[in-house]
Amino acid sequence: MTSTMYMQSVPVFKQMLSAMKAVLAKADSHATAHAIEPAAYLQARLFPDMFPLLKQVQIAADFARGVSARLAGVAVPANDAQEQTFADLTAMLEESLLFLDSLQPAQFDAADEREIVLRPGTPKERKFSGRAYLAHYGLPQFFFHVTTVYAILRHNGIQIGKKDYMGAY
Repeated sequence: MTSTMYMQSVPVFKQMLSAMKAVLAKADSHATAHAIEPAAYLQARLFPDMFPLLKQVQIAADFARGVSARLAGVAVPANDAQEQTFADLTAMLEESLLFLDSLQPAQFDAADEREIVLRPGTPKERKFSGRAYLAHYGLPQFFFHVTTVYAILRHNGIQIGKKDYMGAY
C-alpha cells in the first residue's frame, strides 16, 4: 500500500510543477511571438510589495522539494536561485521533478507523525507533525506561489485558463 503522505504530497507537487512548466513555456512563446522582452514577464508582479514571477516560481519549486524531502526524511536539495530566464526556470523545474521522481513511497511511512522543525534554534522555530506540516503549512504555501505565478501571467495577457493551471491529473 502506498503511503498516504506520499500520495498527498509528491503526485500533487509533480502535477502542479509540470503545469507551471507548461504555463511558463506559453509565456515564453508569447513573448517571442509578440517581440516582448521576456524580463517584462519574469519581473512582473501583481502588486509592488509582492515578489516577481521569477521568484514566485523559485519559491514554489523550493516548497515542493523541501516539503517532500522533510516528509521523506532526506536532505533538502539546495537551489542557489540564480535563474534569470524562462530556460533557467524550466531547467530548475525539471531538476525539481527529477528529485520528486527519486523519492519512494516507503520513505514516507510514518511521515504523518515525523517531527518537522523549521528555523531550528531561532526565535521563529516552529515544530509540526508531518501531517500538520503538509496540510497547514507546506501545501498552502506551495499553492499560494503556484497560483500567484498563474495570476501574474494571466494578468499580463497570457492566454491560459484553469486547464493550464491544473495540468494533467
